[in-house]
Amino acid sequence: MDAKINISAIDLFCGIGGLSYGLREAGINVKAGIDIDKTCEYAYSNNCNAEFINESIESISSSFLNKIYGDNDIRLLAGCAPCQPFSSYTYKDDKQNDNRWQLLYEFSRLIEETKPDIVTMENVPTLLTFKSAPVFNDFVEKLKINGYHVWYKIVYSPDYGIPQKRKRLVLLASKYGEIKLIPPTHNPENYKTVQEAIGHLEELVDGEHSVTDFIHKAAKLSDLNIRRIKQSKPGGSWKTDWDDELKLACHLSDSGKSYGSVYGRMRWNEPSPTMTTFCNGIGNGRFGHPEQNRALSLREAAILQSFPEHYQFVDKLENLKTGSIAKHIGNAVPPKLGEIIGKSILVHLEKTKES
Repeated sequence: MDAKINISAIDLFCGIGGLSYGLREAGINVKAGIDIDKTCEYAYSNNCNAEFINESIESISSSFLNKIYGDNDIRLLAGCAPCQPFSSYTYKDDKQNDNRWQLLYEFSRLIEETKPDIVTMENVPTLLTFKSAPVFNDFVEKLKINGYHVWYKIVYSPDYGIPQKRKRLVLLASKYGEIKLIPPTHNPENYKTVQEAIGHLEELVDGEHSVTDFIHKAAKLSDLNIRRIKQSKPGGSWKTDWDDELKLACHLSDSGKSYGSVYGRMRWNEPSPTMTTFCNGIGNGRFGHPEQNRALSLREAAILQSFPEHYQFVDKLENLKTGSIAKHIGNAVPPKLGEIIGKSILVHLEKTKES
């Protein structure tokens, strides 16, 4: 990017910094991240080289954001509003007034008041499908009313070098003209696989952690679950792999038969399933290691989310709260996707500068 172009970003709902880290890797100066969850502070502050502000978005004013931006020529306002309200798993008609939906309206409010040059938003694809919940359409219309050119698309993460079959809604908006994500960098012939991502890591037994990296820690399994995973084949299912006495009664019911991937092993030679907030438990999805008799470690889940291997989550083993870290990893914007978003913005700015 031309050194004369000066761009700074603020990351709303920043979490542990997946989006911020990616934007910085692309060459964008991230000034601050804002999140109501203070447990994200250590990871954000120690990896993103930006200020962590522990505040609710509802309490943030445009004047507060403007002071953070300073006198930079180009301002980027980025964010990923918590996706639980838009999840197909949690959605019910009676959740139409869920207060968490208000967070996207608060994002819209800050855009209207702050008037950044560029906006980006990342969220779950199902945000597009809830016809009785107009929050996304309202968000887009407000951008257009305020003079933004808007682009959005459901993005398949492996197309951009992320070793995970994650689909996300990405939105870009610019005051300068048409903007869009750069073309895919990968295709099915060279998608990054589980083996390429985590195959080099130290072997673990369930319940133990690496002596050199305590984030490389696998959950302890019961004797029954050890028997189950020993019978599980990569890409297989409990339906066909297990002896009958190992099968769960709830899964044998008609409603449970659709959960064929739980307790399953991943395959080495393809991207992983989507990392969720329970990505370190074999009973929550296809989160079994392809070869070792255990669930994914926290480090493996983070790497499959495209966090670099050196990413710091807590300062010492005694402060490691496994459930909290798994939640943070599952909720994060994949840093590599953040980098792609950042590169797309810089390409856009270069083109508008030339025209």
